[in-house]
Amino acid sequence: MEDNKESCGSRVTSGRHQRKKLEVYNEVLRRLKEQSNNNHEALQPGFDDQLWAHFSRLPTRYALDVNVERAEDVLTHKQLLHLARDPANRPAFEVRLVQVALVPDENSTDSVYSSSAKKEVSRSIHPPPAFGSSPNLEALACEVIKSEVQDEDAAAPCANISRPMHEITFSMDDKPKLLSQLTSLLAELGLNIKEAHAFSTVDGYSLDVFVVDGWPYEEVVRLRTALEREILRNEKSWPSPSQSLIKQEQDLIKCEFDHLTIPFDGIDVWEIDHQLLKFEYKIASGSYGDLYKGTYCSQEVAIKILKSERLNTELQTEFAQEVYIMRKVRHKNVVQFIGACTRPPNLCIVTEYMSGGSVYDYLHKQKGSFKLPTLLKVAIDVSKGMNYLHQNNIIHRDLKAANLLMDENEVIKVADFGVARVKAQTGVMTAETGTYRWMAPEVIEHKPYDHKADVFSFGVVLWELLTGKLPYEYLTPLQAAIGVVQKDLRPTIPKDTPPKLAELLETCWQQEPTSRPDFSEIVDILQQIAKEVGHERADRCKEKSAGGFFSSLRRGHH
Repeated sequence: MEDNKESCGSRVTSGRHQRKKLEVYNEVLRRLKEQSNNNHEALQPGFDDQLWAHFSRLPTRYALDVNVERAEDVLTHKQLLHLARDPANRPAFEVRLVQVALVPDENSTDSVYSSSAKKEVSRSIHPPPAFGSSPNLEALACEVIKSEVQDEDAAAPCANISRPMHEITFSMDDKPKLLSQLTSLLAELGLNIKEAHAFSTVDGYSLDVFVVDGWPYEEVVRLRTALEREILRNEKSWPSPSQSLIKQEQDLIKCEFDHLTIPFDGIDVWEIDHQLLKFEYKIASGSYGDLYKGTYCSQEVAIKILKSERLNTELQTEFAQEVYIMRKVRHKNVVQFIGACTRPPNLCIVTEYMSGGSVYDYLHKQKGSFKLPTLLKVAIDVSKGMNYLHQNNIIHRDLKAANLLMDENEVIKVADFGVARVKAQTGVMTAETGTYRWMAPEVIEHKPYDHKADVFSFGVVLWELLTGKLPYEYLTPLQAAIGVVQKDLRPTIPKDTPPKLAELLETCWQQEPTSRPDFSEIVDILQQIAKEVGHERADRCKEKSAGGFFSSLRRGHH
């Protein structure tokens, strides 16, 4: 153990989470060595470093969430990630029985759990899930139970929740749309996802863990066989960079390693000489690119640069798509495209500089808030920009507060068309994109969708403007997505929301896309609400002014 202490010395890094990560690593290592009779791998030379490498590959959240009492699960995850290195093994997966027990609140007066159910919960014959059970999902499940119980004995639903379920863990190379493919695969087998944990490694692999019910047999052999059959059946549809091209645009966009050929109608000139760009400072950084403040021919601009080390066919395609769309749009409420450099490795998009930053940063980082008249102006700006895009058959597909930018005159503009698409001729599209907290249920489920998916996202943005909160802030993005699809989960509308605005929110995030309004209707509704709010304020000002005038008269009279 002295060797272990010495080798771990250099691993201590600053921060509470890093210390916790090290504690989890040490505890898992200790337990695995104690169980070495059942598992000889823990006694092999270099195992300590291999285990630490496993924790280092995964985000800190993995160490914070994993159940240390189930150290053998960590070993399973490590082995699956190792298997996934070989394309022939992908996706590598493991299936096992787990006992999911929602522990009731002993102090709750309206608990739906009977005493007999509590005893049953404590008698788990199968191990718990690798990541325990999320209290957020427990709360969601309890709400469902309460709504179903009514006059029945509460023991039945509790027994139902604490019954054995299956945990399925997948590992393969981390690709766009992979998560959606996996959830669709599970749905095809009639499985209901009760809890999910998704992790990406620093070297490009995924570890996705699902707790599911819906499989009628306790043993795992038949489920494993069914999964293998379904994976083979869907083998050709697994996401890959070459498949991410939208079919109807393949003849328009040609991606080559040395040059990108983008459709050009001979009217506008947008190719920029990289040497004419001057960089001032970095505004933001992401996994695929960086955003800089700079100048182009003395004009203040924002420069989005793609990281050369992350360039691949898919990223180049998305870049080409963004240029293809942005050079066609001209609207007061859409960020203005200035030009682009299209010769790898210097791929970049240049737009007008928005000095006010993003609405997301204003709400969540600066802790700002919008009074109702300003909020309505922001919402109207966004609606006008989105209405323009939809009228031009452009679906944004990632509408959220982070993609709404403010200029120096407090005009809001829609930005970031990296995943936007020209609407398919059929009127529907299928592909997972966007960000789970704002994503429409049909997009999450990988079903055909159209421009109404943007309307759903706008509803969530409008709620964000009202509350200043992150949607479903106590859930992980994937848990939120599962709640939206399986439990019709929506953010809670504040009680003091004006009735017409609350009604608009509810219609925007209807489960059925055809029940949602178009942005042209949304603009009219918001403008009407703004008019009414303006009249109310004017009336209050008159009353206040009149009150002040008459009181001064009274003072003069006295």
